This record gives sequence, C-alpha cells and structure tokens, in this order.
Amino acid sequence: MDSKNLSPGKFATNYGLILGIILIVITAILYFTGMQLKGIQWPMYIYYLIFPVVIVYAISQYKKHNGNLLSLSDAIKTGLIIAVISAITFTVYNLIFNYFIDPEFNDKMMEVTREKLLENPKMTEEMVDKSIEMGKKFSNPFLTSTIWIALSAIFGLIYALIAGLAMKKEA
Repeated sequence: MDSKNLSPGKFATNYGLILGIILIVITAILYFTGMQLKGIQWPMYIYYLIFPVVIVYAISQYKKHNGNLLSLSDAIKTGLIIAVISAITFTVYNLIFNYFIDPEFNDKMMEVTREKLLENPKMTEEMVDKSIEMGKKFSNPFLTSTIWIALSAIFGLIYALIAGLAMKKEA
C-alpha cells in the first residue's frame, strides 16, 4: 500500500466492523444460551480483552503499511475510529434486537432483577419498586447505545494513546 494513500479512517474501518461483529456474536451467544437473563457475564470479559488487542494490533498494522512510520495523531485517529465504528455497529444490532427481535427483553430483565432484589431480606417491596423504576429509565436502548458509543470512544482513545506512545516513529 502506498503510504500517501493510507488514511487512518480507511484503514480502521474494517477493524471497527470486525470488532463490532465480535461483540454482536458474544451478545447473541449470551442471549440464545440464556446466560444474559441469568446474569452470567464472563463472555463479555472476553470482549473486554479483545477490544484493546484489536486496537493495538490495528495500529501496529497501520504503522507497518505506512513505511514503519506512525505519528501519535494517526495512532489516536485509528484507535478512535475502530472504537466508534465497532460501537455504532453494535448499536445498530442492539436497536434491531430491542425493537424487532425481542421487544420484551428489557421487561424480562427487569423481572429477573426484581426477583433477585427481593431475595435480599434488607430490601423492602417499596425499595425494589424504586430500583426497578430507576432501572427502566436507564434501560432505554437509545440511552444505552449513546453511553456505549461514548465509553467505547473513551477506552479506544486510552488504548490508542498508549499504543501510539509506545509505537510512535516519525520521519
């Protein structure tokens, strides 16, 4: 690849899509196996490990394809674009899931949460109701998607900054 035609945006897009698809697959596994309703979250930890690995790997590949040169700015752009594209990819899936695939899923999650809260002898029915009411406010798919994109961007920035500082090599 000619280094003059290599932009961080074009380079990072595929990595962002791949990372978003990985998250969709993990989430689908959680849903179809019933782990999500049981509160089993360990598969998400795999994603939390894959996320920085993909960003660091992509930045190293960008450097390699750019004549072994890497500016901190290009590293940050690459990492941020990967993080945001992966989050947007997942957001599209999440909205489709919540509005078309299983529109009652959030209600099911709230019922499971209610049962778990009621198991705690220190929680009164009124306290549980208030907790569920608050949870419903924050379970709006658009709000959770916005938060997910913001958090992905923040962590993408952090990992890209670290990778960029470690791999930086300018002409």
